[in-house]
Amino acid sequence: MTIRFEVIQGADAGLVFESDALSLSLGRSPDNELILADQHISGRHGRVVLNGDVVSYRDLDSTNGSAVQRGEQLILVDETVRSQTVLHDGDRLLLGDREHPTVLAVSIGRTIEKTRFVAVKPVSQIDELQGRVETDADSLAQLYRVQQQLTQDLDLPQLLDRIALAVFELTTKATHLTIVLRDDEDGDRFVPVLARERGKESGVESIPISQSLFRKVVKERSAVLAANALEDLGHTESLMGANILSSMAVPLWKGDEVIGVLQVDNRASPGIFRERDLEMLTIAAGQASLSLANARLYQKLKLAEERLRKENVYLRGREQERRFRGIIGESPAMKQVFTQLARVVDTRVTVLIEGETGTGKELIASAVHYQSKRSDKLFVAQNCAAVPENLLESELFGHRKGAFTGADQDKKGLFELADGGTLFLDEVAEMPLQLQSKLLRVLQEGEVRPLGSTVSRKADVRIVAATNRDLEREVSEGRFREDLFYRLRVFPIVLPPLRDRREDIPPLASHFLQKYTQEYCKDIKGISQAVRELLASYSWPGNVRELENEMQRIVIQVDPGGFVLPEHLSPKIRQVETLLDRIAPKKGTLKEMMAQVERWILVEALRDHGGNKSATAKTLGITREGLHKKLNKYGM
Repeated sequence: MTIRFEVIQGADAGLVFESDALSLSLGRSPDNELILADQHISGRHGRVVLNGDVVSYRDLDSTNGSAVQRGEQLILVDETVRSQTVLHDGDRLLLGDREHPTVLAVSIGRTIEKTRFVAVKPVSQIDELQGRVETDADSLAQLYRVQQQLTQDLDLPQLLDRIALAVFELTTKATHLTIVLRDDEDGDRFVPVLARERGKESGVESIPISQSLFRKVVKERSAVLAANALEDLGHTESLMGANILSSMAVPLWKGDEVIGVLQVDNRASPGIFRERDLEMLTIAAGQASLSLANARLYQKLKLAEERLRKENVYLRGREQERRFRGIIGESPAMKQVFTQLARVVDTRVTVLIEGETGTGKELIASAVHYQSKRSDKLFVAQNCAAVPENLLESELFGHRKGAFTGADQDKKGLFELADGGTLFLDEVAEMPLQLQSKLLRVLQEGEVRPLGSTVSRKADVRIVAATNRDLEREVSEGRFREDLFYRLRVFPIVLPPLRDRREDIPPLASHFLQKYTQEYCKDIKGISQAVRELLASYSWPGNVRELENEMQRIVIQVDPGGFVLPEHLSPKIRQVETLLDRIAPKKGTLKEMMAQVERWILVEALRDHGGNKSATAKTLGITREGLHKKLNKYGM
């Protein structure tokens, strides 16, 4: 079959393009067979495929789409699944802009086949061909040398060079060689990957492969010999233009799929190829096919490994940024935490991080990992409260195919993924008792057994756990295993709440302000002194997380170029300002004003507790005797 396109509307109006290729692409990019200049045409807009007597068109995920006009009928090419649409003689192909498309008139005709094929060898007969060769010691020795050459490389470019050398050694009459391979991304397209001329290692231009040979090889999955081209085969353009006297083309295959075609030509007048040459080349192509399939698979694996390596580097880099960017603290309480971190990071002991919600437990856990000798391995985090009980076990330990309903494949658990690194178990107090016993066994034995497996695996994993609960109370009330508690609490780190490290509030607020002004590309001049005082006076029940959320909301609210003012704060934080107005101490010395404030606080605390002095003392954080002294001081 041949297909002819005439551009009847568009920048290339008047252009005529004719081809009998099995596959051709069209679009704006110069690497297409049919290049169209209109800007609304995508770089690779569509592909035409000739399959026997059927010609079809497939849109290649173009921006503006494609359609086929057949008389009065308009057929939109499916933009969801990119299905193929059969083209008929007389159709019009409408590409790009719906209102002003590029229009191609389609003409389809049959090719008068002038090429005569001297010999055709289906690859299904390769065992029979090998049987014949085994009776000829010289041929067998040649094939053995070829096989040795084709099994030495997994690097695709080097393997292609070896194939060329081996073929020239095997077929002494061959002067030129061309290899085309199927495109992995676009299975309808075959791409020339190698062109060689005997005696030349480089500098050979791409040699066109004979379309008549190519179609027969791919369609019939057979090796083909065409001989005496100038005299017997007719003057087809590809054969005549190349002045070929004889040619052989053999398929390269993987199973039932043809993955490429190897063509050798004899452009010297003496000595055409014989049927024996075709048989030897077909047998060699079998080994070349296997080597090429392995090399392409190896190439894919290398690309996947490189992509995974880059992703891991990126993720580790992002975590390393977090560990330095997030830990801010100059207060004595935080300096104590840093001292503890310095002592424990390079040990193997289990660390238990305790603290209220929002104090930055995961940030400290990542610091334990990234400042240790395990920093080149993975840091894996799992919130034990975020996953249902029946899934948490699979997440941690993995499972085998068929272990439970829905387990349709093997899955690695987090212990296996974190091998050599650190596993962070957040909210560990939320872990069910049954799962606690399995975690204890892993910590004791250093082995993990996936669900549905009978084999345990060693797991070199450092455990860092965190909780916002009082684990000792959880143990006493029977909600947490005592033996696991002692396994986890080898080295406890207690994070102070933000209200106990008020010196860190200003630098933290400035840090979060800078973070979100950069993220939202907003120029904010800074934080007013009144706001700093209000932030420092607030109790921050949500700790650092609440402060970060407050600063993010403020950045969104403040106008560019302005300062953060008290009116930008949340009402609950501004209540501190209202409280100071209610106290309103009379002016005097600092000691006199502080005494007025303290007396007011004592009065309000006693009122809140109905005069109960024990409860009042507990709320104020002083002893009952201390409370009595203060009451006596103010005559209360």
